[in-house]
Parts: sequence; structure tokens; C-alpha cells
Amino acid sequence: MKVTVGGSLKLAFRPWVEGLEHIPADGPAILASNHLSFSDSFFLPAVLDRKVTFIAKAEYFNTPGVKGRLTAAFFKGVGQLPVDRSGARGAGEAAIKSGIEVLERGELFGIYPEGTRSPDGRLYRGKPGGLARVALATGAPVLPVAMIDTEKIQPPGQVMPKLMRPGIRIGKPLDFARYQGMEHDRFVLRAVTDEVMYEIMKLSGQEYVDMYATAMKRQLAEAAKAEKAEKDAAKEAAKEAAKEADRAAKDAESRTGG
Repeated sequence: MKVTVGGSLKLAFRPWVEGLEHIPADGPAILASNHLSFSDSFFLPAVLDRKVTFIAKAEYFNTPGVKGRLTAAFFKGVGQLPVDRSGARGAGEAAIKSGIEVLERGELFGIYPEGTRSPDGRLYRGKPGGLARVALATGAPVLPVAMIDTEKIQPPGQVMPKLMRPGIRIGKPLDFARYQGMEHDRFVLRAVTDEVMYEIMKLSGQEYVDMYATAMKRQLAEAAKAEKAEKDAAKEAAKEAAKEADRAAKDAESRTGG
């Protein structure tokens, strides 16, 4: 399945890639990437000879019906690992456990330190819980990865993807052996995460925002909600004004005898 999907993606979109020489021929490694698009988890594995496993929502694997089975087969084929995200803390622990298991098998583990897709193409603050804990618990090297222009292929609301060349830059591996055994120190976790995010920023050229993407998404949702409420209120006020003008016109007509 990976060969079929990867070959199709490379043939259709012709992604360019830099830094493939940094991917180890064997052994565990963590690929820490920025996250611009749903397709990031497909394009990165497509350009690698080795299998890379990302975390995916369990709903992608257990949706009933023919479409659900096809979706599950596709995600399994491209190396996605189901994780139940019904509880925020439980989901985080499950993802960390899954990542450690992948690395202990000597495989590649892909992770998005931002925790969610960027809402506006900028690079957001990395969450220290997942990436840093997995790196320190396993001793696996961390390779910063920058996805380029993947958000332009299928923007939100666009059904058909745009055929264009996305890019992938893979940086030199980062070694955090100096922090071994300190995976429960929040200051160390923050330092590791920030170092990785800085390298991703250099590779991607993105503007960095020192806040979590989830917080920005909440702000944008609240702003959109407030804007909608304001527009709805303006519409209602316009309707009432129109009704009042109509009533006034009718009153004037009746006083003048029609």
C-alpha cells in the first residue's frame, strides 16, 4: 500500500526534497515536523525509503461502512497508528507510549510538536509533553523537518486538490543525550522542544508565533463567532428599521386619506 500511495503522490505532485542524507539507513529516529496540511503525513512518508509512523485519530480506523473500511486500510497502508483521543491527558499518554514502542522496534516515528495544524501558515510554539518526552525516554535522535507549501494544495473548503509541487526539508539530527533521564523535568522538556522548533523555523522560513496553535484557533473561532453575531445583529436592526419605515409610511398614508 505504501508503495502504491507513495508512488501515486510522487507522480502526481512531484514533491521536491532536501536532506534525505540525514535519514538513518536503519535504527530509530524521530521526525519532528511543522504541520500545515492534512496531507503532511502522506507526503513525508512518500519521499522516504523507510516506513515512518505517525499518530492518527482512532476514528479514522473504526468508522463503519465501506468508506470507513477503505479509509482505515488507507491510513494503515501509509503507516498511520490509531490513538484514542477522547481524553486530552489520556490521548497524550497514549501517543507517547505508542511513539516509544515504534522507536523501540528500531523504526521511524513522526510527530508534529505544534500539536495541530497551523491555522494561518505560521509556525507556533511546540508542546513539550510529547516530542521531548519520547526523545529523552528512548535516546533516539530528532530530525527537524519542514513541510513547504502543503497548505496550498488543498485549503480548507476546497474539494479538489491543486496540482503543485510541495517541498520537504530534512535537517541534521539533534542529539539530546545530555538530558537523558530528565524526561520529567518541565524545564528540560521546554528547552528540548524550543531547540527543535528553532531548527524547524530555520528550515521552513516561517514566521514564529510564541503561543500554541490551539490557543490561536480558539481566538480565531471566538472572533469569527463575534463577527457573525455582530452581522446578525446588524441584519436584525436593518429589518426592524425597514418595518418601522413601512409602518410610518402607512400611518402617513392613512392620515392623508390614501
